[in-house]
Amino acid sequence: MRSSRTSPRVRLAALLAGAATVGALMTAGATTAHAADTPLRDLAAAKGKAMGTAVTGSKLTGTYGDIAGAQFNWLTPGNAMKWGSVEPTQGNFNWTEADQIVAFAEAHDQDVRGHTLVWHSQNPSWLTNGTWTPAQLGTLLDNHIATEVGRYKGRLAAWDVVNEPFNEDGTYRQTLWYNGLGTGYIARALTAARAADPAAKLYINDYNVEGVNAKSTALYNLVKSLKEQGVPIDGVGLQAHLILGQVPATLQQNIQRFADLGVDVAITELDVRMALPSDSAKLTQQAADYKAVMNACVAVARCTGVTVWGFTDSDSWIPSTFPGQGAATPYDENYAPKPAYYAISEALGGTTTPPPTGACTATYSVANQWNTGFTGQVRIACSGAALSSWKVSWTYGAGQQITQAWNATCTQTGTAVSCVNASYNGTVPDGGSVTFGFNASWSGSNPVPTVTLG
Repeated sequence: MRSSRTSPRVRLAALLAGAATVGALMTAGATTAHAADTPLRDLAAAKGKAMGTAVTGSKLTGTYGDIAGAQFNWLTPGNAMKWGSVEPTQGNFNWTEADQIVAFAEAHDQDVRGHTLVWHSQNPSWLTNGTWTPAQLGTLLDNHIATEVGRYKGRLAAWDVVNEPFNEDGTYRQTLWYNGLGTGYIARALTAARAADPAAKLYINDYNVEGVNAKSTALYNLVKSLKEQGVPIDGVGLQAHLILGQVPATLQQNIQRFADLGVDVAITELDVRMALPSDSAKLTQQAADYKAVMNACVAVARCTGVTVWGFTDSDSWIPSTFPGQGAATPYDENYAPKPAYYAISEALGGTTTPPPTGACTATYSVANQWNTGFTGQVRIACSGAALSSWKVSWTYGAGQQITQAWNATCTQTGTAVSCVNASYNGTVPDGGSVTFGFNASWSGSNPVPTVTLG
């Protein structure tokens, strides 16, 4: 991990801002669910590890930005640095989102993992539909890497240089790069990246290589060969897009065998998907799965850390790719920490006070605020319990007044607010949730109230 780029005063201010937002969001009446006493990034740093998340640049404001800045010390652009994003037409580059993420990371004393330079997917049509000689294709590869890595020279800690080169059986994936340049494209890409930024750590990244199997063994043999040839290779990334209850038993063994080759290992894209809807049993198993992955990394000195592929279910790729599945990240879609969050904290040595099992909670949040008003919402969620109707109440400070509500009937007398379910959303099943929203005005200040569910 690189040395700090931000003054202690700025770092403290960022943490306090994030902690205030997280604490405000988790206020509930029946139970209180709050984030760990110590941010995940600080727990990880104390163990010499990274705790990262993939992010969407346009969302790095408000609550999303506050949590991303407060809880994580590494960021990975989810899509912003892929070839199709940065060079949509040949020779014309769009760095807007990538620059935004790097600037956010620097402002929050975070490292950035570049993702990804050479991949078979999300390439621009001009590249995939072109007719290239091997010499032309090699030049395109060299120039793209020189341009992108060179742009961020000295600012990014690591790059996923080559992504997903293997099939499940350990054979090479038939791609534009393999078909045009043979297996040598991997060494060529790594060499070009090293020339463009000698300080950045260079990785090969793949999925379904978390345990010892044919695919991970092919990756192992490739890394061993590259090391023997003197090709610059610093690490391997194990993506870890996992299915509930299916953490490979050989995960730690696999991490260790790569480390024994003299390279670093990172868990780069962790999520644990489940069949929807979620319920308390599934969330408990998911927490155990997250903890198992964290424990395996903590146990191996050369495992540099873990990155989750999006920290909130509202920013997860799973539902659109695997219909009927989801709830794969440590925070739910309303930014409430799930049991998986607490499991990560505990694996890193933290102490937490998770919500008790068998309870329903109400979570109040401010979605948008302007100089005279704001839009808020309350989410009612149950785990190990259920509701057939609900009522939520809170007391505002002076100057806060609800003007409109939806998905609930809200009344306000003085500063006392009471909201009851609509005719169609009173039932909240075990593992389910409902949300209602409102517009309100404020003057003076807009503190977050304590919410009671009853």
